[in-house]
Amino acid sequence: MSKIPTLPGITSTMVATSRIQMHVLSSGPEAGEPVLFIHGNASSATFWEETMLALPDGFRAIAPDLRGYGETEDLLINATRGCGDWVDDLLALLDTLGINRCHAVGHSLGGVVLFNLIATAPQRIKTATLVATGSPYGFGGCKGLNGELCWPDGAGSGGGTVNQAFVERMAAGDTTEEAGPAAPRVVMNTYYWKPPFRPAREEALLASMLSEKVGPQRYPGDFKASPNWPGVAPGVWGPINAISPLYVGDAVERFIAADPKPPILWIRGADDQIVSDMSLFDVGTLGQLGVLPNWPGAEVHPPQPMIGQTRAVLERYAAAGGRFRELVFAECGHTPYIEHPDQFNAAFHEHLRNG
Repeated sequence: MSKIPTLPGITSTMVATSRIQMHVLSSGPEAGEPVLFIHGNASSATFWEETMLALPDGFRAIAPDLRGYGETEDLLINATRGCGDWVDDLLALLDTLGINRCHAVGHSLGGVVLFNLIATAPQRIKTATLVATGSPYGFGGCKGLNGELCWPDGAGSGGGTVNQAFVERMAAGDTTEEAGPAAPRVVMNTYYWKPPFRPAREEALLASMLSEKVGPQRYPGDFKASPNWPGVAPGVWGPINAISPLYVGDAVERFIAADPKPPILWIRGADDQIVSDMSLFDVGTLGQLGVLPNWPGAEVHPPQPMIGQTRAVLERYAAAGGRFRELVFAECGHTPYIEHPDQFNAAFHEHLRNG
């Protein structure tokens, strides 16, 4: 049983793969067409439950807690492999479950993982749905539509860029709002969705957020002092280092060259504050806004054009023989499937059926 209460119709199990013991939520008929759900950072499979239960007849939902999250075995993430540990874990899970091909959905960090899953094993993916995905070049520390590093050491990305007060509140399991902007509940309700929206399962989603494994080698990961602004560069452990462009960006060319090329649906919110071309979680944006001192300027370290980078990569994917569709939901933040479930499911289900 999951430590976080699940909705009726959701099954919680531990699956022993060749790499890791994974906690997996599932729903739908065992013989159904499989759909793999990949959650984002500071969350877990719990975030997907309503979307899983809404799948059309004949589909089977499989939602694991990624390494470093939820109730999956607490093994370290080797960030120097980029998304490699997550990709290999997911492929091992599919192998253990006897699934040769599946549809796959990735939210936020999970979208970056899905880019890498396609780059590594495109023959395993029938369709891909990217939801408020991070840039395929990673998060922070890069510029331009080609994901060029702002600094050779990746400064401005990785574990050292995360708000330490928030990390402390995560480690403490803080469910209050007393810490103000650093409180996990406040962060969730300010940035995960567009205020004043509050989800019906707020307590379960907060518990999911707080289930991330926190520590110097876990979330957010270690870091190195850097002579380059803002003074920190990626370390080698943990999820935020794993999505640094220093380690993850080299998968882009493999993604574009993928054969076969699963059709891609990209859904995002128009008011997303986490993944955007002016992300409030990117040091380039904070420098430009004057929040971080000594910003070296837009030529050296601009806000990362996350949306522009993703679109440019998907356009290259299409030019190489793939296809994608971009949908932008109005009045929507970082979680379209929670904020606008009917609109999301209509597009998602059509993609599953026609992909």
